[in-house]
Amino acid sequence: MSARFGKLPWLWISALVFVLDQVSKNIVLNNLPYFGRVTVIPGYFDWTHIYNTGAAFSFLSDESGWQRWLFALIAIGVSAMLVVWMKRLKAHETWLAVALALVLGGALGNLYDRMVLGHVVDFILVHWHDLYRFPAFNLADSGITVGAVMLALDMFRSKKTGEPAHD
Repeated sequence: MSARFGKLPWLWISALVFVLDQVSKNIVLNNLPYFGRVTVIPGYFDWTHIYNTGAAFSFLSDESGWQRWLFALIAIGVSAMLVVWMKRLKAHETWLAVALALVLGGALGNLYDRMVLGHVVDFILVHWHDLYRFPAFNLADSGITVGAVMLALDMFRSKKTGEPAHD
């Protein structure tokens, strides 16, 4: 049965990322005013409440609204591709399945925001005193980032013959 479904059973990770992302965003939406900020670790880490109508690092956020549909279409296409890829994975490709599941869960979390709210809710703000501030992000973004790093590491873990590394 597992060969037929590849690594699709690992989709539970996608569901977990999606649920945690949406629950955390709802907590922010219900408890922190827009542009509000709560210091968690002074000089390093805050909760905030902002919206992003663009992509990563607010790319295209100043556009008229067409970007919402473009990013939604991209997220749907990438999500479909990730599910097909997971279905085709072999039994020993667990690391890759987890990476893909993390990216998928994050993509779906931000897709939901775009389609339902019209923007993505960001609330995690990491900074170094007032010298450097990383753009605010959310748990979906974290899932995408961790999954992407895992995908990159998987490339380095692969044998020189091009075969995937065994997990």
